[in-house]
This record gives sequence, C-alpha cells and structure tokens, in this order.
Amino acid sequence: MTEYNAFLSPTGRHLHESAIRRMGTVVAKAPDLVSFAAGYPDPSLFPWDDFREIAAQLLTGADPTVLQYGPTRGYTPLLDATIDVLAGRGIKADLNELLITTGSQQGLDLVARVLVSPGDVVLVELPAYTGGISAFKNVQAHLVGVQQDDEGIDLDDLDAVLVRERGGGRKVNLLYLVPNFQNPTGRLLSLDKRHLLLEWAERRDVLIVEDDPYGALFFDDVATEEETRPIRADDARGRVIYLSTYSKTLAPGFRVGWMVAPAELADRFETAKQSIDLTSGVLDQRLVHEAIQRGLLETLAPRLRNLYKHKRDVMERSLREQLGTLLSWPSPKGGFFLWATLPPGEEDNALLLRALEKQLVFVIGSAFYVDGNGHDKIRLSFSAPTPERIPEGVRRLAAALTST
Repeated sequence: MTEYNAFLSPTGRHLHESAIRRMGTVVAKAPDLVSFAAGYPDPSLFPWDDFREIAAQLLTGADPTVLQYGPTRGYTPLLDATIDVLAGRGIKADLNELLITTGSQQGLDLVARVLVSPGDVVLVELPAYTGGISAFKNVQAHLVGVQQDDEGIDLDDLDAVLVRERGGGRKVNLLYLVPNFQNPTGRLLSLDKRHLLLEWAERRDVLIVEDDPYGALFFDDVATEEETRPIRADDARGRVIYLSTYSKTLAPGFRVGWMVAPAELADRFETAKQSIDLTSGVLDQRLVHEAIQRGLLETLAPRLRNLYKHKRDVMERSLREQLGTLLSWPSPKGGFFLWATLPPGEEDNALLLRALEKQLVFVIGSAFYVDGNGHDKIRLSFSAPTPERIPEGVRRLAAALTST
C-alpha cells in the first residue's frame, strides 16, 4: 500500500484529534452505553413544532434565495438579529464587527489561523476546552497553561506565566478562556476578575479570546444573569474577540454560531473564512433567524435552565448516595458539566477502561490539560442523559471505581 506520510504537510502531520469526538465514536458503537461524555443538549426541549412550521414556510419555493448561496459574513437579517441578542448580553456591536460561523468551533479555527504562527504561545486555562486546544495545536501553537482557582483563572499565575514566556523570547499575543461555566470545570469567572482581565490585557498588550456557549444556562439558585456578563461587554479598547453559538439554546444540528471582533480583524476573519466555506449553510441561518423572530430564545431559556439544573441535582444526589466521599467536585452554577476529582491512587485512563466494561463512558481529565496533568480528574456531562438514566450511569461509575 502507498505510504502517505511523506505527502503530508507539517500541519497535516500535527493535526490534533478531539478526545470528546473519540468518545462519540464509542457511544455510536454501544447503544446500551450510558454516556456522561459529550455535552449534547437535551433533545426533549428542541422546538420541533416551530421548526417544522418554519421549514414549511421557507421551503415553499416562493423565495428562491432560501436555497441559494449567501454572503460569507452571514444572512443579513440574522446578523441584525444577533446584534440584538448581543445587546441583551450587554455587548454593543456593529455589522462590520460580526461574522456568522459554522458553530463557534469555526470561530476558534479562524482565530487560530489568522492570529497564530507556528511556535507562538497561546495561553489557556488549566484545564481548558479540548476544542480550543485542538484549534490552536493544529496551527502548531505552543499552548501554555494557567492555573485556576474557585473563581476562575488565577490572575497572579497568568501574569507570571506571561512574563516567563516573553522573558524566554517567545511571542505571546492571545489568552483563550471560557468564563461562563467553563468546559470542563463548570466554574464561573467572577465579575472582579473579568474587569481585572481587561486591565491586564491592555497593560500587557494581549488579545482575549472569550468563548461563551453556556452564558444563558445559569442556574438561578446559585448564579444570576449579571454574573455571566461577557468580558466583551466592558471592552472599550478592542481587546476581546467574542465567540458564541445558538447550538446550546436552539439546536446544535443547525451549526450556527458567531464571532464579534474589532472591524479590522473581522475583515481578516471573513477573508480566511472564504477559503473554508464561502458561505455557511444559509438554510440553517434562515431557520435560526425565523426562530429568533418567533421569540424562541426567550421562551426556551428558562425551561433549559430549569431542566439542566434538575439534571445537575440528580447527578449530584446520585453521586453522594452511591459514592459517598469517594469523589469530590465543585457544584456547577450552570452549563453542562461536573468536574470530579478521583480518590487518591485512582487514574483517569484506567478508570475509563473499567467503566467501558460496565457500559459507561466519560471524558478523562487529562484530555483537558496541556501540561500532562489531570489524570486524577474526570468530566461528567449531565446535559444529555435523561434524569432517569443518570442514576444508572452513576451506579456503573461506582461499580467501576470499586472493582480494582
């Protein structure tokens, strides 16, 4: 057979696979599996009837542009509607600062390809979202981790890491973080730290890449809408590139996200996007736009928060009942994930192998670390399993933990 390695570019040789996608392959092959792996939204709240009506309305053929190519920046009425969504989050944005993307992951890819050269340092949280890790590693960035505390990224460690890396002659221009219910830890970055981060970015001449897929999914018993205010909302100097998505609030299958950036950078992102897809799916964008016009975001948000809060409560109660103090975790204030610390001497890869034998899957903690650590952690997603299925998954986890 032909050996293709010699045909690969340097980028092709160093492509970084997502650990979460690997877990998705496992789930597809084992239908009886309980999955605490991928952070999928719960399909029970997808607005099926509304989407059916919207699709029927759009696909009559009366408007031929519905199935035609569209602008690279995105469907203009959706851009206008997204500006209103952003205003609701405290962000003022113009059309020349906004770009519709194929999910927020495409936004990460655009940021990486436009702003990062091979060997550049990108600062990330310890632990960090694997999709962000993949995007930056695939352009051969050098990822350097920054510690977190209970209120998010550790600002003292952040500055110390920056000074150390620049002192070693390395280029450091970007900090990537997920401030709202971080993936994987579920942590919420405090408001004080958000303000201090902006001051730090200006003083140290760094751009912040703010990834915010979960901001609308706060649990109102422990968090408020004001606490999820985006860093970008208070950015007066153009230091923040803001990414978000409609995947977690409407439905992920549409693959409609967006990015907000200073106009000069947005132009460069648009040009880069033309080499990936000259136009993201226009039908998807039209469906999402009509859903927004119907007020679905406003009506779905409280129902989503209540459902995911209930699932978090079910998972935490099941863990306490079936595992006692074997696991410890910070209680998530929103989002999809619970970040658990394993008992002393337990290791994430070994536990996953035993869990798979018992038809359970989760994501190993070390997948989220860029420094080789995290083997004493696991990420448990409570978003997709039903409340009835979660205790069964926890039972299997308990069996795996006690089967050594």
